[in-house]
Amino acid sequence: MRSGRSPARLRTAVAAAVGAVLIAVLSGCTQDGGRIAMAPTGGVAVKGGTATMALPPAATPNWIFPIGAPGFSASYNASIQTLLFMPVYDAVQKGADLVPTGPNTLGLTPVYSDGNRTVTLPLRKDATWSDGTPVTARDIEFWFNMVKSAKADWASYSVGAMPDNVKSFETVDAHTVRLHLNRAYNPDWFTANQLTLMRALPQQAWDARTDGGKTGDWDRTPAGAKAVFSRLTEHSKSLGSYGTDPLWKTVDGPWKIAEWRDSGQVSLVPNPKYTGTDRPHLDKVVFKPFTTADSEYNVLRSGGVDYGYIPPSVLAQKTKFEDRGYSVEPWDGWAVSYIVYNFNSSAGGPEMRQLYIRQAMQHLVDQKAMSDVIWQGSAAPTLGPVPAAPKTQYLSKAMEKNQYPFSVSTARTMLTDHGWSLAGGQARCARPGTGADECGAGIAKNAPLQLTLLSQSGSTETTNMMQELKSSLSKAGIDLTVRQQPLNSVLGNSVPCKKNDPGCDWDMSFFGTAGSWYFPLNPSGEQLFSTGASANFGNYSDPKADKLIRAVQYSGDPNAMHAYGEYLARQLPVMWMPNPAYQVSVIRNDLRGVSQNPTVTFAPQDWYYVKKGADQ
Repeated sequence: MRSGRSPARLRTAVAAAVGAVLIAVLSGCTQDGGRIAMAPTGGVAVKGGTATMALPPAATPNWIFPIGAPGFSASYNASIQTLLFMPVYDAVQKGADLVPTGPNTLGLTPVYSDGNRTVTLPLRKDATWSDGTPVTARDIEFWFNMVKSAKADWASYSVGAMPDNVKSFETVDAHTVRLHLNRAYNPDWFTANQLTLMRALPQQAWDARTDGGKTGDWDRTPAGAKAVFSRLTEHSKSLGSYGTDPLWKTVDGPWKIAEWRDSGQVSLVPNPKYTGTDRPHLDKVVFKPFTTADSEYNVLRSGGVDYGYIPPSVLAQKTKFEDRGYSVEPWDGWAVSYIVYNFNSSAGGPEMRQLYIRQAMQHLVDQKAMSDVIWQGSAAPTLGPVPAAPKTQYLSKAMEKNQYPFSVSTARTMLTDHGWSLAGGQARCARPGTGADECGAGIAKNAPLQLTLLSQSGSTETTNMMQELKSSLSKAGIDLTVRQQPLNSVLGNSVPCKKNDPGCDWDMSFFGTAGSWYFPLNPSGEQLFSTGASANFGNYSDPKADKLIRAVQYSGDPNAMHAYGEYLARQLPVMWMPNPAYQVSVIRNDLRGVSQNPTVTFAPQDWYYVKKGADQ
C-alpha cells in the first residue's frame, strides 16, 4: 500500500535560523545503512531518444487531476502528476540526500515565524504555464480553496491536518504565500508532511464551474470551489481523453502528455515552455503497465523495455541481464512493512490486545532468514514505525537493533509464564484471568491460540513468507490460518471495524509485498497509529502513543521522533515484517542519469542515452 501523500511520495530550528539549517535537517537520507541505487553515469550523451519504463502489475496510472480522489492516490499516479505539474515542495534527490526543494519544485525555502504559528512560502518567479501565463501565488490559492471546500473528497485529507490546520491563507504578493496556522507546529513535520501536499494549479485555465462556462474567481466562494472541483474530478474520470482534453494541456512541469491510453500506458514529451533547469534530454518517455509480473519479465528478456524489473526470486539470474547490457539494482523505498493486528476482532481480539502475546509472536518473526532466503537479500528489517534503512536522523541509536530478536524459546516462555499450556503442540489457556501470570481479559479457559491472517496473493515471496511465519508460530503452539486474496480484497476486508460488526472476524492482515506504507519525508505516525486515524486499520489505541505522535507534529525537538519510534517499536501496534525493495530494477547500461529515489518518485528529465560502448 502507498501512503496518501501527494507525490505516495526525506521530507528544526527557531525562525531566524530555519533557512540555514533546513537542508541539513530535512535531508538526512544517506547511503549509510541503505542504498540510493543509481544506473551508470557519464559517457558521451546522445541527443533525444525514447525510453520505456515498465510499471508493476496493478500500477496502472488512472488519475491526472493533482487532487487525488480516494482510491486514486497511489505513488505511480502522483509521480506522473509531478512531471506535469510542479510541486511546491517534494522529495528531491541531491547527491545521496533528499531535500524538499530543487529545480523541479516551485517553492523556495519556507520561513517560520511567530513561534512556528506562521509560515511564509517564497516562490520561484520564473515559472510559467505552457500557455505563457506566469505561475503565481493565485494558483496555490486556487488549490487551497478547492481542497478546503471539498476535503472529504480528497484522498490526502486527515482530520485536523491540511487544510484544517490553516487558520487563514494570505497572498502576500504574486510570488509569496503566507499560512497562518491554528497553533505552533514542528517546522520539519509541517514542511515534510503538509507543505508537500500543496500544488499550484492553473487558475486561469481551470476556474470554471461548467464545461464551456466563463473562467473567473469562482473558487473564492465555497459553493463555487465545489463546483469547479466537481467539474475537474469528472474530467479526471475520463481516462481515455487525457491526451486530447484541453484541460490537461496546461502544465508547468518538464513534461506534457503525448498519449494516455485506456490501458494506462502513458507517453510524455518535453514541455517547450518549461522554465526549470532540469530540462528533459529525451524526446519521449513511455510508462508501460503490465497485467502480470511474468508478462513484464518476458518483454524485459526480449529487450522490449529499457527500464524494468525482475522478481527477487530470480536475483540469482541477474548475470543473464548484466551480460545483455543491463544493470540490476534494488530500489529501496522509504517505507515500513507490517502485519496489521485487529484489536477489535470478534475472534482473536482478546489475544491481540495482550502485549505479551504480540511480543511472543514478534520473537517468532525471523526477519533475517526471510530476507536472505525468500527475498534473496533484497529486503531490509522493519524494527519499528521509523524506517531502519536508509539511516536518517529520525532513527535513534536504540532503534538500530531488533527489540525482539528471533527466539522460539523466548516466545514459548512468554506464553507459559502467562498461563498457556503448550501440551500436544497447541497453546491453550490453562490459567484464565487478568493476573500477571494469567492469560488476560476475555480469554476463556482452554481457549486455543488460533488466529486468521488475510494476506495478498500473487507473489511467490509473500506466499513463502506467510508459510514461514505459520511454521514459526506453530513452534510456540500458535495455530495460524492464512487466507490469500487479491490485494484490493485484502484492503477492502481490512477496514477498521467495531467489535461486534459483521466481517470483523479477521485477526491479522498483510498487504506489504512491495512495502506496507510509504512515508512522506517525515515518518510521523498520525495516519497509521493515532486513535481513529484513517489508516489505523486494526483500531490500535494508546493514549501515550497519541501523546508522542502529537509531540512529533508540534515539537521541534528531534528527540520527539526518537521517543515515538522507541515506544511504538516496543508496544507492537502491528507485527514488524521484512521491508522488501520497492522493486529490483533492470536498467539498460546506455540509459544514464537514473536515480532511484527512496520516496518512489520518477525524474525522467534527468535520463539520457550514451553511445553504446561508452566508458562509464
